[in-house]
Amino acid sequence: MNRISSFCILFFLGVFDAQSQSFKKLHENAILVDTHNDCLTSLTLEGKDIASKLTVGHSDLYRWKKGGLDVQFFSIWTDKTSRNKEGFYKDAVEEIDSLHHIILRNPDKMTFATTYREVKKRAHKGKLVSLIGVEGGHMIEEDMAKIDSLYSKGMRYLTLTWNNSTGWASSAMDETLNPDKLKQKGLTEFGKQIVRRMNELGIIVDLSHAGEQTFYDAIAETKKPVLLSHSSVWSICPVFRNVKDEQIKAVAKNGGVICINFYSGFISKEYDQRQSFLNNVVKDSVQRILLNESMDDSIIMKKKWDHFYDSSMNAIRPSLGQLVDHIDHIVKLVGDSYVGIGSDYDGVSSVPVGLEDVTTYPKITEELVRRGYSNRSIKKILGNNVLRVMKANFK
Repeated sequence: MNRISSFCILFFLGVFDAQSQSFKKLHENAILVDTHNDCLTSLTLEGKDIASKLTVGHSDLYRWKKGGLDVQFFSIWTDKTSRNKEGFYKDAVEEIDSLHHIILRNPDKMTFATTYREVKKRAHKGKLVSLIGVEGGHMIEEDMAKIDSLYSKGMRYLTLTWNNSTGWASSAMDETLNPDKLKQKGLTEFGKQIVRRMNELGIIVDLSHAGEQTFYDAIAETKKPVLLSHSSVWSICPVFRNVKDEQIKAVAKNGGVICINFYSGFISKEYDQRQSFLNNVVKDSVQRILLNESMDDSIIMKKKWDHFYDSSMNAIRPSLGQLVDHIDHIVKLVGDSYVGIGSDYDGVSSVPVGLEDVTTYPKITEELVRRGYSNRSIKKILGNNVLRVMKANFK
């Protein structure tokens, strides 16, 4: 190898190393905010200790630190049927209490915040700043007083609906898939009163999961910037949970932020289509074949089906680049002030290749650097945009 070739190789290796160090330092210096994680439901209530180094799930304190996360909204969620006989509100309180107990047991690793000033003061101090977001208006049980109660326990955003509608707000799932079952679309007068009360208290209005009519009713009613804590872009992946370009423009006009969901089926149209094909077209016929091969043993058949399904879906998982395409789309449509990170880790069954758990956040920073985003823009996307919405809403 001649001297010129050697020089060129060394030069490009030096450039690559400088870029690598640059994105790592940028990631360390940025305040990274994730607006949605479901580990309290999927791990803590299942007996897993997120203060330990876990081999299951997406999240734990060790991995959050490695990923450079500074601020986490912990999702408080319960299904359409409550876990406790007392109801949904009791479920919410149980999860909130579980988070407070974890923080009390780990004061050197976690801290709790309820104000913007607390978040800003405590971020970047070596502890994970923890906030509470309640995912689903059904947890207030049609009782305005329970909004005040959950606020006093630390709730700082309320997702107006989950997949299930309430008596006062219709969900994206129901507006799209079950419109005939709805008594009304959008917000009722009581729903509008809830939005106004949230504004008064300092609770962010979260419009992920909200139906389009609910979305626009809430945008019209709120006096403060909204959040979509875990939603992606409909024009790239047209599924009911993603937001259309006109909605993105409405969020930008409101001053809110859309935080990109990492679920493979919300990132990739091809992933969503294959999932639908397997579940709705071929599942019954394939399972009959597998049952015959398994000598009518349904347990063996299910294991074979699960292996077939998982292998087929893993083969088409989206890339990290496809996820960043959703960020790109919003930035190109309305600017870099209206997009953030809302991973939905530990609440989804599949994530893009390269984003297998919370240690991988720096790869997003690296990809944004590679695409030519400025340091200022990247810091806004990683956390500053959401911090602005907190400041506008919190007391």
